[in-house]
Amino acid sequence: MRPPSVDALSRSLSDIDLPSPLLVEAARTAIGNNDPDSARVEAVKLQRALLGPAINATGVLLHTNLGRAPLDYQQAPQATNLEFDLSTGNRGSRNDHVANLICKLGGAEAALVVNNCSAAVTLVLAALARNRAVAVSRGELVEIGGGFRVPDVMAESGAQLIEVGTTNRTRVADYQAAHRLHDTALLLKVHPSNYKISGFTEEASIGSLSVVGPPVVADLGSGLIDEACHWLRDGKPSWLRDEPAVKQTLEAGADLVTFSCDKLFGGPQAGIIAGRKDLVAACASHPLMRAFRPGALVLSALQQTALAYLRRDGDAIPFWRMAQTSVIELEARAEALGVGSPVRTMSMTGGGSLPGEEFPSAGVAIDGDVSDALRNAEVPVIARVRDHSTVLDLRTVNPDDDALVAKAVASSI
Repeated sequence: MRPPSVDALSRSLSDIDLPSPLLVEAARTAIGNNDPDSARVEAVKLQRALLGPAINATGVLLHTNLGRAPLDYQQAPQATNLEFDLSTGNRGSRNDHVANLICKLGGAEAALVVNNCSAAVTLVLAALARNRAVAVSRGELVEIGGGFRVPDVMAESGAQLIEVGTTNRTRVADYQAAHRLHDTALLLKVHPSNYKISGFTEEASIGSLSVVGPPVVADLGSGLIDEACHWLRDGKPSWLRDEPAVKQTLEAGADLVTFSCDKLFGGPQAGIIAGRKDLVAACASHPLMRAFRPGALVLSALQQTALAYLRRDGDAIPFWRMAQTSVIELEARAEALGVGSPVRTMSMTGGGSLPGEEFPSAGVAIDGDVSDALRNAEVPVIARVRDHSTVLDLRTVNPDDDALVAKAVASSI
């Protein structure tokens, strides 16, 4: 029996929301495998391999694999004043719109937006310390997700790494000795945002390092902008007690800070360099800045997030809205789902932030492991499996998606 034509088979898949070339690809794959009946399966595979929506029911607020901080953002299809100065009619800077807001929030003289925090650190090192020494504590030579390590980033920037202190104890005298011996261009402090060292430990404070001589750069990573948390209804939560903030780090004497925007800041993926005006200007004029600059969509979403902070409206930022939701409200939603068994659970920030910190949450539990079925729902639902049950933590689920979660659970059991 002759197989069907590629054209006829691909047209039979027209109800699947894919452009014709991808439906043709699915048909060809199925025919090539001598299994024309599998064409629909192949088309669905192609569809699900595309970037698309998913429901985060893991309880991890900043799930790196699920896009970290969720965004509530849309942009009209029209031109913007990205690099146009409306007051003069001349060319403007794409950086200034958002950077000025970041300065107001963090108390910095100047700020620069790049495409992530690694780019921010790389640019600082390349612009201010190429072919010169930079002192870093041995306890802060971190590795972030994907195998990216501080020593590797430093090597690529052209700076020379000078390790000081020990894994668990580093003193101001260690930095002073490194500066005397190597004429260090910078003192770099890297916040260990994805691990903890406890016990017999010591580290040099930003204030104590600020008098050593070279500029002090603090890579804060997580992006908490101000420890006062004025944008939250109930003020600073206990799980943020040990997290350094941008504003206070600059006030303590740091010359520059770098941080991510898609973690505790709750915005799109971007990185910020903020602090002394002359140092930021040196970074802005470096050739790498052209490669590291973000596009208009990122800058617009970041501006929207910064404006919410200035309005002290934490509920306008999805991350902080999730974080502030009461357990009582989550329990009520779990009961209303009408599927599974309501349970208390624990949420965490994730995204390489606040290691070991958890806070109470609630959701539903399903007997057995139904995670595969949930992932294959019309809108994939990502849950976690624990003690032979599938747990869906509602803290990280938008309330508007509760009906989709209930439907996915009902079809999986």
